[in-house]
Amino acid sequence: MSQKIDFIDLKSQYRALKDAINSRIQKVLDHGQYIMGPEVRELEAALEAYTGAKHCITVASGTEALLISLMALDIKPGDEIITTPFTFVATAEVMVLLGAKPVFVDVEPDTGNIDVRLIEARITSKTKAIMPVSLYGQAADMDEINAIAARHGNLPVIEDAAQSFGATYKGRKSGNLSSIGCTSFFPSKPLGCYGDGGAIFTNDDAIALACRQIRVHGQSQRYVHTRVGVGGRMDTLQCAIVLAKLERFDWEIEQRLALGSRYNSLLDAAGIARIQQRPDRDSVFAQYTVLLDNREAVQAALQNAGIPTAVHYPVPLNRQPAYRHLGDPDQTPVADQLAARVMSLPMSPDLEHTAQDSIVAALRSI
Repeated sequence: MSQKIDFIDLKSQYRALKDAINSRIQKVLDHGQYIMGPEVRELEAALEAYTGAKHCITVASGTEALLISLMALDIKPGDEIITTPFTFVATAEVMVLLGAKPVFVDVEPDTGNIDVRLIEARITSKTKAIMPVSLYGQAADMDEINAIAARHGNLPVIEDAAQSFGATYKGRKSGNLSSIGCTSFFPSKPLGCYGDGGAIFTNDDAIALACRQIRVHGQSQRYVHTRVGVGGRMDTLQCAIVLAKLERFDWEIEQRLALGSRYNSLLDAAGIARIQQRPDRDSVFAQYTVLLDNREAVQAALQNAGIPTAVHYPVPLNRQPAYRHLGDPDQTPVADQLAARVMSLPMSPDLEHTAQDSIVAALRSI
Protein backbone atom coordinates (compact mmCIF):
# COMPACT_ATOMS: atom_id res chain seq x y z
CA MET A 1 0.00 0.00 0.00
CA SER A 2 1.26 3.51 -0.82
CA GLN A 3 -0.61 5.01 2.14
CA LYS A 4 -1.43 3.87 5.64
CA ILE A 5 -5.12 3.13 6.08
CA ASP A 6 -6.69 3.41 9.52
CA PHE A 7 -9.67 1.24 10.34
CA ILE A 8 -11.26 4.35 11.87
CA ASP A 9 -9.50 7.64 11.21
CA LEU A 10 -9.88 9.78 14.33
CA LYS A 11 -6.66 11.72 13.73
CA SER A 12 -7.94 13.48 10.60
CA GLN A 13 -11.15 14.34 12.39
CA TYR A 14 -9.19 15.88 15.26
CA ARG A 15 -7.03 17.92 12.89
CA ALA A 16 -10.18 19.36 11.30
CA LEU A 17 -11.70 20.21 14.68
CA LYS A 18 -8.55 20.89 16.68
CA ASP A 19 -9.27 24.52 17.51
CA ALA A 20 -12.90 23.88 18.48
CA ILE A 21 -12.06 20.82 20.59
CA ASN A 22 -9.13 22.48 22.34
CA SER A 23 -11.19 25.58 23.04
CA ARG A 24 -14.03 23.54 24.49
CA ILE A 25 -11.65 21.56 26.71
CA GLN A 26 -9.88 24.72 27.88
CA LYS A 27 -13.20 26.28 28.85
CA VAL A 28 -13.94 23.32 31.14
CA LEU A 29 -10.44 23.50 32.61
CA ASP A 30 -11.01 27.19 33.31
CA HIS A 31 -14.38 26.85 35.06
CA GLY A 32 -13.43 23.60 36.80
CA GLN A 33 -16.89 22.02 36.92
CA TYR A 34 -15.80 18.54 35.86
CA ILE A 35 -18.95 16.80 37.08
CA MET A 36 -22.35 18.02 35.83
CA GLY A 37 -20.88 21.25 34.50
CA PRO A 38 -22.80 23.54 32.13
CA GLU A 39 -21.68 21.63 29.02
CA VAL A 40 -23.71 18.63 30.20
CA ARG A 41 -27.04 20.38 29.86
CA GLU A 42 -25.83 22.26 26.76
CA LEU A 43 -25.12 18.96 25.02
CA GLU A 44 -28.42 17.46 26.13
CA ALA A 45 -30.30 20.43 24.68
CA ALA A 46 -28.36 20.18 21.41
CA LEU A 47 -29.12 16.46 21.10
CA GLU A 48 -32.79 17.00 21.92
CA ALA A 49 -32.93 19.47 19.05
CA TYR A 50 -31.04 17.10 16.77
CA THR A 51 -33.20 14.03 17.38
CA GLY A 52 -36.51 15.75 18.08
CA ALA A 53 -36.79 13.85 21.36
CA LYS A 54 -38.30 15.72 24.29
CA HIS A 55 -35.62 14.51 26.71
CA CYS A 56 -31.94 13.65 26.41
CA ILE A 57 -30.11 12.35 29.47
CA THR A 58 -26.35 12.03 29.04
CA VAL A 59 -24.76 9.12 30.88
CA ALA A 60 -21.37 7.52 31.44
CA SER A 61 -21.48 5.07 28.50
CA GLY A 62 -23.76 3.34 26.04
CA THR A 63 -23.88 0.38 28.40
CA GLU A 64 -24.94 2.64 31.24
CA ALA A 65 -27.65 4.09 29.00
CA LEU A 66 -29.14 0.62 28.53
CA LEU A 67 -28.81 -0.27 32.21
CA ILE A 68 -30.37 2.97 33.47
CA SER A 69 -33.22 2.64 30.97
CA LEU A 70 -34.06 -0.85 32.26
CA MET A 71 -33.85 0.39 35.85
CA ALA A 72 -36.19 3.26 34.99
CA LEU A 73 -38.67 0.68 33.66
CA ASP A 74 -38.35 -1.23 36.97
CA ILE A 75 -37.12 -4.41 35.31
CA LYS A 76 -36.92 -7.13 37.96
CA PRO A 77 -35.40 -10.60 38.34
CA GLY A 78 -37.30 -13.13 36.23
CA ASP A 79 -38.53 -10.58 33.70
CA GLU A 80 -37.91 -11.39 30.04
CA ILE A 81 -36.69 -9.00 27.37
CA ILE A 82 -36.80 -9.78 23.65
CA THR A 83 -33.53 -8.98 21.88
CA THR A 84 -31.03 -10.16 19.27
CA PRO A 85 -28.02 -12.43 19.83
CA PHE A 86 -26.08 -10.73 17.03
CA THR A 87 -24.81 -7.66 18.86
CA PHE A 88 -22.18 -6.47 21.31
CA VAL A 89 -22.46 -8.11 24.71
CA ALA A 90 -23.65 -4.94 26.48
CA THR A 91 -27.13 -5.40 25.00
CA ALA A 92 -27.74 -8.58 27.04
CA GLU A 93 -25.27 -7.86 29.83
CA VAL A 94 -27.42 -5.16 31.39
CA MET A 95 -30.46 -7.45 31.46
CA VAL A 96 -28.60 -10.21 33.28
CA LEU A 97 -27.11 -7.73 35.75
CA LEU A 98 -30.68 -6.92 36.82
CA GLY A 99 -31.65 -10.59 37.02
CA ALA A 100 -33.74 -10.42 33.85
CA LYS A 101 -33.54 -12.97 31.03
CA PRO A 102 -32.65 -12.02 27.46
CA VAL A 103 -34.84 -13.92 25.00
CA PHE A 104 -32.83 -14.19 21.81
CA VAL A 105 -34.64 -13.87 18.47
CA ASP A 106 -32.86 -14.62 15.21
CA VAL A 107 -31.85 -11.96 12.71
CA GLU A 108 -32.35 -11.13 9.05
CA PRO A 109 -29.71 -12.65 6.75
CA ASP A 110 -29.24 -9.49 4.69
CA THR A 111 -29.18 -6.76 7.37
CA GLY A 112 -28.22 -8.57 10.59
CA ASN A 113 -31.03 -6.80 12.40
CA ILE A 114 -33.64 -8.65 14.45
CA ASP A 115 -36.20 -10.49 12.33
CA VAL A 116 -39.55 -8.97 13.30
CA ARG A 117 -41.45 -11.96 11.90
CA LEU A 118 -40.07 -14.07 14.74
CA ILE A 119 -40.66 -11.73 17.68
CA GLU A 120 -44.32 -12.35 18.49
CA ALA A 121 -43.87 -16.10 18.96
CA ARG A 122 -41.31 -15.45 21.71
CA ILE A 123 -43.48 -13.12 23.79
CA THR A 124 -44.77 -14.60 27.06
CA SER A 125 -46.48 -13.33 30.19
CA LYS A 126 -42.99 -12.58 31.54
CA THR A 127 -42.01 -10.33 28.64
CA LYS A 128 -41.50 -6.78 29.90
CA ALA A 129 -39.72 -5.05 27.00
CA ILE A 130 -38.29 -5.43 23.49
CA MET A 131 -34.74 -4.23 22.77
CA PRO A 132 -33.87 -4.19 19.06
CA VAL A 133 -30.36 -3.17 17.99
CA SER A 134 -29.69 -0.80 15.09
CA LEU A 135 -26.78 -2.82 13.78
CA TYR A 136 -23.95 -1.41 11.69
CA GLY A 137 -25.67 1.99 11.67
CA GLN A 138 -29.11 1.04 10.30
CA ALA A 139 -32.32 0.91 12.33
CA ALA A 140 -34.32 -2.30 12.57
CA ASP A 141 -37.99 -2.46 11.51
CA MET A 142 -39.03 -0.13 14.30
CA ASP A 143 -42.61 0.56 13.20
CA GLU A 144 -43.40 -3.14 13.07
CA ILE A 145 -41.69 -3.69 16.44
CA ASN A 146 -43.65 -0.84 18.01
CA ALA A 147 -46.88 -2.30 16.62
CA ILE A 148 -46.09 -5.71 18.12
CA ALA A 149 -45.33 -4.05 21.46
CA ALA A 150 -48.62 -2.17 21.34
CA ARG A 151 -50.58 -5.36 20.71
CA HIS A 152 -49.05 -6.93 23.81
CA GLY A 153 -49.95 -4.41 26.47
CA ASN A 154 -47.84 -1.50 25.25
CA LEU A 155 -44.53 -3.13 26.02
CA PRO A 156 -41.69 -0.60 26.16
CA VAL A 157 -39.36 -0.69 23.17
CA ILE A 158 -35.74 0.30 23.82
CA GLU A 159 -33.73 0.97 20.67
CA ASP A 160 -30.06 0.11 21.18
CA ALA A 161 -28.82 2.83 18.85
CA ALA A 162 -25.17 2.69 19.89
CA GLN A 163 -24.10 2.30 16.24
CA SER A 164 -26.73 4.39 14.49
CA PHE A 165 -26.75 7.91 15.92
CA GLY A 166 -27.35 10.26 12.99
CA ALA A 167 -29.24 7.70 10.89
CA THR A 168 -32.84 8.21 9.83
CA TYR A 169 -35.74 5.77 9.61
CA LYS A 170 -38.70 6.90 7.48
CA GLY A 171 -37.55 10.48 8.02
CA ARG A 172 -37.15 10.18 11.80
CA LYS A 173 -33.88 10.11 13.72
CA SER A 174 -32.56 6.93 15.26
CA GLY A 175 -32.83 7.25 19.04
CA ASN A 176 -36.27 8.83 18.78
CA LEU A 177 -38.14 5.91 17.22
CA SER A 178 -39.66 4.20 20.27
CA SER A 179 -40.28 4.45 24.03
CA ILE A 180 -36.58 4.88 24.74
CA GLY A 181 -33.48 5.22 22.58
CA CYS A 182 -29.95 4.64 23.85
CA THR A 183 -26.70 5.58 22.16
CA SER A 184 -22.96 5.48 22.80
CA PHE A 185 -20.27 8.12 22.37
CA PHE A 186 -17.43 5.60 22.47
CA PRO A 187 -14.63 7.10 20.31
CA SER A 188 -15.27 4.80 17.33
CA LYS A 189 -19.00 5.56 17.11
CA PRO A 190 -20.43 7.92 14.46
CA LEU A 191 -20.53 10.67 17.11
CA GLY A 192 -17.81 9.87 19.62
CA CYS A 193 -16.04 11.46 22.56
CA TYR A 194 -12.48 10.77 23.78
CA GLY A 195 -13.42 8.18 26.37
CA ASP A 196 -16.72 6.69 27.44
CA GLY A 197 -20.06 8.44 27.16
CA GLY A 198 -23.65 7.83 26.13
CA ALA A 199 -27.17 9.19 26.11
CA ILE A 200 -30.79 8.19 26.67
CA PHE A 201 -33.65 9.69 24.63
CA THR A 202 -37.32 9.59 25.51
CA ASN A 203 -40.53 11.57 25.13
CA ASP A 204 -41.90 10.23 28.42
CA ASP A 205 -41.55 12.68 31.32
CA ALA A 206 -41.70 10.00 34.02
CA ILE A 207 -39.03 7.85 32.36
CA ALA A 208 -36.81 10.89 31.87
CA LEU A 209 -37.13 11.89 35.53
CA ALA A 210 -36.31 8.34 36.63
CA CYS A 211 -33.24 8.22 34.36
CA ARG A 212 -31.97 11.58 35.62
CA GLN A 213 -32.27 10.44 39.22
CA ILE A 214 -30.82 6.97 38.66
CA ARG A 215 -27.67 8.37 36.99
CA VAL A 216 -26.85 10.31 40.20
CA HIS A 217 -27.24 7.42 42.63
CA GLY A 218 -31.03 7.68 42.70
CA GLN A 219 -31.07 11.19 44.15
CA SER A 220 -34.16 13.38 43.86
CA GLN A 221 -32.23 16.06 45.73
CA ARG A 222 -28.82 16.14 47.37
CA TYR A 223 -28.49 13.23 49.80
CA VAL A 224 -32.11 12.23 49.30
CA HIS A 225 -32.02 8.85 47.53
CA THR A 226 -35.52 8.21 46.19
CA ARG A 227 -34.48 5.31 43.98
CA VAL A 228 -31.70 2.77 43.77
CA GLY A 229 -29.24 4.29 41.33
CA VAL A 230 -25.74 4.19 39.92
CA GLY A 231 -22.85 6.57 39.33
CA GLY A 232 -23.79 7.07 35.71
CA ARG A 233 -22.96 10.67 34.80
CA MET A 234 -21.16 11.70 31.64
CA ASP A 235 -18.10 13.81 32.43
CA THR A 236 -18.25 17.50 31.54
CA LEU A 237 -15.04 17.20 29.50
CA GLN A 238 -16.54 14.45 27.35
CA CYS A 239 -19.69 16.49 26.80
CA ALA A 240 -17.53 19.42 25.72
CA ILE A 241 -15.76 17.23 23.15
CA VAL A 242 -19.03 15.99 21.68
CA LEU A 243 -20.29 19.58 21.47
CA ALA A 244 -17.23 20.48 19.42
CA LYS A 245 -17.70 17.45 17.17
CA LEU A 246 -21.32 18.40 16.52
CA GLU A 247 -20.01 21.36 14.51
CA ARG A 248 -19.23 19.14 11.54
CA PHE A 249 -21.46 16.16 12.31
CA ASP A 250 -23.93 16.93 9.50
CA TRP A 251 -21.01 16.96 7.04
CA GLU A 252 -19.70 13.70 8.49
CA ILE A 253 -23.09 12.03 8.04
CA GLU A 254 -23.16 13.20 4.41
CA GLN A 255 -19.71 11.70 3.93
CA ARG A 256 -20.70 8.42 5.57
CA LEU A 257 -23.76 8.14 3.32
CA ALA A 258 -21.71 8.91 0.22
CA LEU A 259 -18.84 6.59 1.13
CA GLY A 260 -21.24 3.80 2.06
CA SER A 261 -23.02 4.17 -1.27
CA ARG A 262 -19.68 4.19 -3.08
CA TYR A 263 -18.58 1.02 -1.25
CA ASN A 264 -21.91 -0.57 -2.27
CA SER A 265 -21.36 0.20 -5.95
CA LEU A 266 -17.73 -0.94 -5.97
CA LEU A 267 -18.44 -4.18 -4.15
CA ASP A 268 -21.56 -4.99 -6.15
CA ALA A 269 -19.53 -4.53 -9.34
CA ALA A 270 -16.91 -6.88 -7.90
CA GLY A 271 -19.53 -9.47 -6.98
CA ILE A 272 -18.69 -9.34 -3.27
CA ALA A 273 -21.60 -9.94 -0.87
CA ARG A 274 -22.34 -7.28 1.73
CA ILE A 275 -24.80 -6.20 4.40
CA GLN A 276 -27.81 -4.61 2.71
CA GLN A 277 -29.67 -1.37 3.44
CA ARG A 278 -33.43 -0.90 3.26
CA PRO A 279 -34.83 1.83 0.96
CA ASP A 280 -36.98 3.50 3.66
CA ARG A 281 -34.03 4.24 5.98
CA ASP A 282 -30.35 5.05 5.76
CA SER A 283 -27.25 3.79 7.50
CA VAL A 284 -24.45 5.84 9.03
CA PHE A 285 -22.17 2.83 8.52
CA ALA A 286 -20.68 2.66 11.98
CA GLN A 287 -19.14 -0.41 10.37
CA TYR A 288 -19.07 -1.23 6.68
CA THR A 289 -19.50 -4.99 6.54
CA VAL A 290 -19.06 -7.60 3.84
CA LEU A 291 -19.91 -11.32 3.87
CA LEU A 292 -17.23 -13.91 3.15
CA ASP A 293 -16.96 -17.68 3.17
CA ASN A 294 -13.18 -17.65 3.68
CA ARG A 295 -12.89 -14.80 6.18
CA GLU A 296 -9.77 -15.89 8.06
CA ALA A 297 -7.68 -16.22 4.92
CA VAL A 298 -8.97 -12.92 3.51
CA GLN A 299 -8.25 -11.06 6.75
CA ALA A 300 -4.70 -12.40 6.82
CA ALA A 301 -4.09 -11.41 3.21
CA LEU A 302 -5.51 -7.92 3.73
CA GLN A 303 -3.38 -7.51 6.85
CA ASN A 304 -0.32 -8.34 4.77
CA ALA A 305 -1.45 -5.67 2.30
CA GLY A 306 -1.66 -3.09 5.10
CA ILE A 307 -5.45 -3.03 5.26
CA PRO A 308 -6.99 -3.44 8.74
CA THR A 309 -10.28 -5.28 9.23
CA ALA A 310 -12.48 -6.32 12.16
CA VAL A 311 -15.28 -8.76 12.90
CA HIS A 312 -18.53 -7.51 14.44
CA TYR A 313 -19.36 -10.08 15.86
CA PRO A 314 -17.65 -13.49 15.75
CA VAL A 315 -19.76 -15.31 18.38
CA PRO A 316 -23.51 -14.73 18.93
CA LEU A 317 -24.39 -13.93 22.54
CA ASN A 318 -26.37 -17.12 23.04
CA ARG A 319 -23.17 -19.07 22.30
CA GLN A 320 -21.03 -17.04 24.70
CA PRO A 321 -19.95 -18.93 27.85
CA ALA A 322 -21.69 -16.50 30.21
CA TYR A 323 -25.01 -16.52 28.32
CA ARG A 324 -25.53 -19.84 26.54
CA HIS A 325 -27.40 -21.33 29.52
CA LEU A 326 -30.16 -18.76 28.99
CA GLY A 327 -31.62 -20.36 25.87
CA ASP A 328 -31.12 -22.77 23.02
CA PRO A 329 -28.32 -21.45 20.76
CA ASP A 330 -29.61 -23.59 17.91
CA GLN A 331 -32.74 -21.40 17.68
CA THR A 332 -30.78 -18.66 15.88
CA PRO A 333 -29.11 -20.25 12.84
CA VAL A 334 -28.94 -17.03 10.82
CA ALA A 335 -26.98 -15.32 13.60
CA ASP A 336 -24.56 -18.26 13.51
CA GLN A 337 -24.16 -17.96 9.75
CA LEU A 338 -23.49 -14.22 9.87
CA ALA A 339 -21.07 -14.56 12.78
CA ALA A 340 -19.00 -16.91 10.63
CA ARG A 341 -19.02 -14.64 7.55
CA VAL A 342 -19.04 -10.93 8.50
CA MET A 343 -15.96 -8.76 8.13
CA SER A 344 -15.82 -4.98 8.48
CA LEU A 345 -13.70 -2.74 6.26
CA PRO A 346 -12.12 0.63 7.08
CA MET A 347 -14.79 3.32 7.35
CA SER A 348 -14.84 6.90 8.59
CA PRO A 349 -15.92 10.26 7.20
CA ASP A 350 -12.36 11.16 6.19
CA LEU A 351 -11.75 7.98 4.19
CA GLU A 352 -10.36 9.05 0.82
CA HIS A 353 -11.61 7.62 -2.46
CA THR A 354 -8.12 6.47 -3.38
CA ALA A 355 -7.91 4.46 -0.15
CA GLN A 356 -11.39 3.07 -0.71
CA ASP A 357 -10.44 2.01 -4.24
CA SER A 358 -7.31 0.31 -2.90
CA ILE A 359 -9.31 -1.56 -0.26
CA VAL A 360 -11.82 -2.89 -2.77
CA ALA A 361 -9.13 -3.74 -5.33
CA ALA A 362 -7.18 -5.70 -2.72
CA LEU A 363 -10.29 -7.48 -1.51
CA ARG A 364 -11.30 -8.32 -5.06
CA SER A 365 -7.88 -9.71 -5.97
CA ILE A 366 -7.75 -11.82 -2.79
